[in-house]
Amino acid sequence: MAEARAKRDYSISGPENQRAQERGLATAEWYVSPIPRQRMKELMKRRDGPAIRDTLIWFGLLIVVGYIAYLSWGSWWAVPAFLAYGILYATPGDSRWHECGHGTAFKTMWMNEAVYQIASFMVLRSATPWRWSHSRHHTDTIIVGRDPEIITERPPVWRILLMQIFHLYGGPIEIKRFIMHCFGRLDSAEQEYIPPTERRKTYREARIYLLIILLVIAACIYFGTILPAMFVFLPSFYGGIVVILFGVTQHLGLHEDVLDHRLNTRTIYMNPVLRFLYWNMNYHIEHHMFPMVPYHALHRLHEEMKGDCPAARPGLFAALKEVTAALRKQKHDPSFTVEKPLPVTARPYRYGPDSVEKHIVN
Repeated sequence: MAEARAKRDYSISGPENQRAQERGLATAEWYVSPIPRQRMKELMKRRDGPAIRDTLIWFGLLIVVGYIAYLSWGSWWAVPAFLAYGILYATPGDSRWHECGHGTAFKTMWMNEAVYQIASFMVLRSATPWRWSHSRHHTDTIIVGRDPEIITERPPVWRILLMQIFHLYGGPIEIKRFIMHCFGRLDSAEQEYIPPTERRKTYREARIYLLIILLVIAACIYFGTILPAMFVFLPSFYGGIVVILFGVTQHLGLHEDVLDHRLNTRTIYMNPVLRFLYWNMNYHIEHHMFPMVPYHALHRLHEEMKGDCPAARPGLFAALKEVTAALRKQKHDPSFTVEKPLPVTARPYRYGPDSVEKHIVN
């Protein structure tokens, strides 16, 4: 029988924020898998080479596929060509935004910042606000009232998830924020996590983003074709299918309000093509537990940690199947949560600051 549960306020400016602080869940100490100090130093070593290689491959593919899409314009071949271009534009844009925002993709910091700013525009996320939003996401991962990046609440709002296939929920929100920032304003959530010292930078970035968008629109009007927007700006909408598929597998269906990333985060095995697009963020438990480990070392970190973690999902389809089943159950029972058994070598799960640790094994 479904457990009765009052509907919660998932906004970070609502009463759940204070409740999380009172429960000791805000900016709390999280569980960390035991890894030898020297090994962690090796894993955290930053390098420019892998990220330079991957960035050149990414932009090279965008040029080649974009040229093919250009040649196909006006025929039915444009549909698959621009879909491929859009996926190459939005999916690596999202993962490069993410990893460069952590400052770990490249050893050279200006390279991280340059790719971060480019990718932020490509996926329509204001660089500075999202840097602070994502910092809060890591500090208070899936803590209701604290984490601004929870994709959907419980019970799930399917309309939001379906709209995000074409970025039709988050995209308009971000454009509205760009306009607000241009006039020196923040919304209530942003006021919660963006420091006053970072706000002028936020406003300047938004003005640049909107200027680029307006120039693209002007080019469309001048040339009498939507083609310029098909290469810049619109791909974040029509190419977002893989972004949302990756995004929903990270945390949905798992625990809220716990202090153990093994309970609220998924690791998934993926093939080399998907790992390139995702920049190894399929190793998501590992990334959340040790966010300063660069993407190119996450597979090695996984080998160090897997004896202390639930088994990784065997593939993207298996993870999506698990998420979909969990969300369907949460529609009728919002308390439903997927919880995987730990191997016998693992330490017990940590549910909260005052909870009794629980060790579920096969």
